[in-house]
Amino acid sequence: MSPSHRIALRDAAQEPFWLDRIERPEPLARLVGDVRVDLAVVGGGYTGLWTALIAKQRDPGRDVLVLEQGTCGHAASGRNGGFCSPSLTHGLANGLQRWPDEIDTLQRLGARNLDAFERDLDTHEIECGFGRTGKVAVAATPWQAESLRASVGVAHRYGEKAEYLEGDALRGYVDSPLWAAGVWQPDYALLDPARLVWGLRRACLDAGVRIVERTEVTAIDTKPADAVRLSTAYGLVAARRVALATNIYPPLLRRLGLSMVPVYDYALTTEPLTDEQLAAIGWTGEHGVTDAGNQFHYLRKTADNRILWGGYDAIYPFGSRVDEALTQRPETFDILAEQFAATFPPLADVAFSHAWGGVIDSTTRFCMFAGTAAAGRVGYALGFTGLGVGATRFGAEVMLDLLAGTRSERTELAMIKRKPIPFPPEPARWIGIQATRWSMAREDAHGRRNLWLRSLDRLGLGFDS
Repeated sequence: MSPSHRIALRDAAQEPFWLDRIERPEPLARLVGDVRVDLAVVGGGYTGLWTALIAKQRDPGRDVLVLEQGTCGHAASGRNGGFCSPSLTHGLANGLQRWPDEIDTLQRLGARNLDAFERDLDTHEIECGFGRTGKVAVAATPWQAESLRASVGVAHRYGEKAEYLEGDALRGYVDSPLWAAGVWQPDYALLDPARLVWGLRRACLDAGVRIVERTEVTAIDTKPADAVRLSTAYGLVAARRVALATNIYPPLLRRLGLSMVPVYDYALTTEPLTDEQLAAIGWTGEHGVTDAGNQFHYLRKTADNRILWGGYDAIYPFGSRVDEALTQRPETFDILAEQFAATFPPLADVAFSHAWGGVIDSTTRFCMFAGTAAAGRVGYALGFTGLGVGATRFGAEVMLDLLAGTRSERTELAMIKRKPIPFPPEPARWIGIQATRWSMAREDAHGRRNLWLRSLDRLGLGFDS
């Protein structure tokens, strides 16, 4: 790493940009004493808060309690890039590969979910900068460009708007010497992730949901017939129904232990940029940008004209270790800083204000799964694999349908009925993931999927962030 890149990172705060705000709410009280509730929701991120809020919308008289081990949004919900996709399946291509017979339904439900998402923001007056500003996917190699070109026809076939871009057409959105082609996708939203979670938290409280923070659930007991019991250090919760919205943190149900692996993702934000600096890279709109590599970057502007630059490294720690210490990885920040300068030479001397990481709950099929346990008294929606800002609302509705014993179009999906193939135990898990990361990097460099990746394709397996 060059000295200039070290200088650019020298004063970066080691915390998520989104959470470093004076309007960050004060923590709520811990649970004290034993309580009995109709619905206990474990996890105070997007999935848990949407579950609690929609539960109250469906039945205002229901007694709902959210238990959060830290503070609401301190994990993935407050650390992501704020990209809000209409897709429920981590993109059309992934959904089409896995559920071709119901892809039309999945596309329709995804669009309907995003409409409902936006409507709920308006209803509850959640100010999180939500806007359908669109996204450009860009290509750095000829094979990536060809893949993007082919994706446009597929998108049109399944009702998505998409436009292939080259030359001046691409430079009208963003200008980099590394990118020669792209695809414009207008039906894509951006938002402020922390303000979304804080807004959902406030909406839940306004609706009468009880929320306790700094209250870790350490065990679940499904044997009592009258209620599911959740143990904490400060009291016991007896609940008629339990919704697990724990992301990658211990899911409490042993059966889910191999369904997900933790993937650490990292991001930087620049200092605020001038309009002239942004014009120098052709980025005058409010859209987001992603690149088409396996080891992909995502970037967007913030409300105060910073650029958030994240992705590329997707780090799996041996043994599926989840540790706050892993959210700081200087070697990855160095790589990201160098890549930023190479991508945007006019901004090579820009300093970074924040550097952080977060953990993603990745599955072998790259998207969420849901189900029940304990004769339908415990539900779960997990495994959003880095594209859950919008899909978590859908997962909440699925979980509530399942807990109510209600058959719906959502619960009848093969995506919901069939669970992801589990990851193998260690050390095979670590070896397989490292082989996959190496192979994906080779494909990015040479445009060819090797035998290992082709074998995973045939088995319907994969690793992603």
